[in-house]
Amino acid sequence: MLWVIILVVVGMAFAPAMWLRPTARERHLGKLRDAAVHSHVSVKLETSPLHGDNDKMAAYRWPYPAQRPGPVFMLVREAHASQALKLCEPGWRWRIEPLRPMPPSVNTSFLRLLSKLPVDACVVESNAKALTLWWDESLDAEDFCSLAAPAAALRDALQGRPDQPSGGVPGAPI
Repeated sequence: MLWVIILVVVGMAFAPAMWLRPTARERHLGKLRDAAVHSHVSVKLETSPLHGDNDKMAAYRWPYPAQRPGPVFMLVREAHASQALKLCEPGWRWRIEPLRPMPPSVNTSFLRLLSKLPVDACVVESNAKALTLWWDESLDAEDFCSLAAPAAALRDALQGRPDQPSGGVPGAPI
């Protein structure tokens, strides 16, 4: 009987520690986010940019250099987009289309990234500060590295192509 009491007391002492152990999903996300940080990508959980969705979603950001801002656009996976939005590529629609057309080299980088995205990637967004991927983090850390390279290449191709030149008039040629 004394052994049963000792086992119950020891079990009660260690039970809270077992609840604090990370789940398999939390371990997966930790490895994935560490790989992202190692690739110079910032990760934040923010309110989803999807219309009518107030849930938190992972935003992976490839920042543009401050002196070389990027264009503004938002591309939404067709499963989350209205049919009224303009088609960009099969499966993707523009919510906000870039003001200036992209040169062929940028389009090539753009299409390469879209082909690498997992099915849970919902939005590809750019603003003056960063290229952002909104998704549900389905990839493993190793697979993320194969996604990070085309995203970084697109960021490099887009940097220095703002919608409005600094100090210029909107719509003026660069």
